[in-house]
Amino acid sequence: MHKTKSDPGLYFDYRDVKTLQRYIDAYGRIEPIAKTGLSQKQQKQLMTAIKRARHLALLPFVG
Repeated sequence: MHKTKSDPGLYFDYRDVKTLQRYIDAYGRIEPIAKTGLSQKQQKQLMTAIKRARHLALLPFVG
């Protein structure tokens, strides 16, 4: 299920690695807002969650 701007209850958790991996490309970069379809606030929450997961070694820094 792809979440978009129309879903105000969307929340990203750094422990939910499977969901976060959908927003990372093959090179380990975070997908841009134009490709994810998220609002600016949701994109910022996504970036924070991914960075926390990387810091805790739940996600790799590079793919």
